[in-house]
Amino acid sequence: MQLPFFYAPGLGSDALLSMDEETARHITQVLRMKEGEVVGITNGKGAFAECKIVSASKKSCALQPGEITQHPAPKKQITMAIGLLKNKSRMEWFFEKGTEIGVSRFVPLLTERTERQQFRLDRTTSILISAMLQSQQYRLPEICAPLNFQTFIQQKVIGKALIAHCEPDDEKQYLHHFQNSNEITILIGPEGDFTSAEIQLAKQHGYQAITLGATRLRTETAGIVAAAWLCV
Repeated sequence: MQLPFFYAPGLGSDALLSMDEETARHITQVLRMKEGEVVGITNGKGAFAECKIVSASKKSCALQPGEITQHPAPKKQITMAIGLLKNKSRMEWFFEKGTEIGVSRFVPLLTERTERQQFRLDRTTSILISAMLQSQQYRLPEICAPLNFQTFIQQKVIGKALIAHCEPDDEKQYLHHFQNSNEITILIGPEGDFTSAEIQLAKQHGYQAITLGATRLRTETAGIVAAAWLCV
């Protein structure tokens, strides 16, 4: 039986881990675990340890880490820069599933056709943590506050740089041609797609146009299709 799996950023630096109230409640009330029992802890940066419960109550739980093992970063490093969606639940669903599949970095984009401007970084981070633990991973994906398209496009890209869009384009290649690349940044447009000017700007900065297939996909669906192709 696998150990219950939790997140504590202090693993590796703190001699005793004090879990937040929500995690403590889950350990003591949901799982009904007691002092002396063991849980698995990751710091979201590759470290993992079996930790013994040394004190437990409804609102607090202290853990004593055992031997810490370090897990290397995944071979595939995929950055997904995606247009911020108007529908919050669809955006959150994408972040959750993208994390489970193995996306290593998310960048919400503010594009010319972006309708929604509000974004809660704290809530999104909590979703990523839950998805990391659910999928038994040891590294928390990077997430940043939304960036303007023009700002992001000027950042240096390591590896392949791709842009998925729906306009007719003789330069488009199929995404599966890039499956063997280990470092990829891919741009996914918002509702209504990128504008022609944004597509041309991306190309000027070295982005290769790609297609995700013959059908027109929702933004969050396109992100998941791309993640599934690139993260395996």
